[in-house]
Amino acid sequence: MDILNFGSLNLDLVYAVDHFVRAGETLSSDSLTYFCGGKGLNQSLALARAGLTVSHAGCIGADGKRLTALLRQAGVDTAFVQTVSQPTGHAIIQVDRTGQNCILLFGGANRSIDEDWARQVICDSDGGWLLLQNEINGLQPMIETAHDRNMRIAFNPSPVTPELRSLPLQLIDCFLVNEIEGEALTGKSQPEAILNAFQMLYPAAAVVLTCGSGGAYFADAQTRVYQPAFETRVVDTTGAGDTFTGYFLAGYSRGVSPAVCMRTAAMAASIAVSSPGAGDSIPRQERVEQALRAMGHSAV
Repeated sequence: MDILNFGSLNLDLVYAVDHFVRAGETLSSDSLTYFCGGKGLNQSLALARAGLTVSHAGCIGADGKRLTALLRQAGVDTAFVQTVSQPTGHAIIQVDRTGQNCILLFGGANRSIDEDWARQVICDSDGGWLLLQNEINGLQPMIETAHDRNMRIAFNPSPVTPELRSLPLQLIDCFLVNEIEGEALTGKSQPEAILNAFQMLYPAAAVVLTCGSGGAYFADAQTRVYQPAFETRVVDTTGAGDTFTGYFLAGYSRGVSPAVCMRTAAMAASIAVSSPGAGDSIPRQERVEQALRAMGHSAV
């Protein structure tokens, strides 16, 4: 196993709307579609479709079997997915006519992780990397246990919560953030200022900062890379960041240069936003490589 992803598993209810619902407004949706999602599931799918060996750990309710079925279909090991008494987490997602989204999360089983069980899962895994997001509980013992086992830790601190700063973030090896998350952790709003602040706060860590159509940035102690976004027709931005995360880590964890990792991740994300849904829109490695070659680029 290359990566253990301890992450969320959600059932997504996606409503197509003319505009996001405003306070006091009742709005009819054009359609309702059910998708498999959750940042954890999406990132495991992206890692697997990018060619990595991935094990997913997390919790579902009795209503979440389709989530593990999708993971296994993609080649993800689900031996560490536990069924609990809480209902499966879900997200209510509005997608407007421009493809932008807003999301309301219900944690459910994702917030029911037993900390002792989580420690044991990490000790029983043989992955070199642990990937975490902020849609589950018990992050502090997971980070500390993985660090004690000399695993490298990648963290996508989404969604932003007041508890983020209480985590042992100095133990993180790679942060993957968007502009909102970057500003929440650093107090800075401009990309270069966010990168500079991360390097001051966490000098041993690498950081990937995604800025939507504004492209993405990578920085560590030796290197800075800017990757423009590839132009595409935007249908649904849900899961674009998760696709970027999975494809970036797929290369980075294997020692591929940050520039190539960023380019490959950007192409994968551009393909993902051209289709509806989150997990269902994540492209396979062959499609990403074909698109890169068509533009004269090499891939991971």
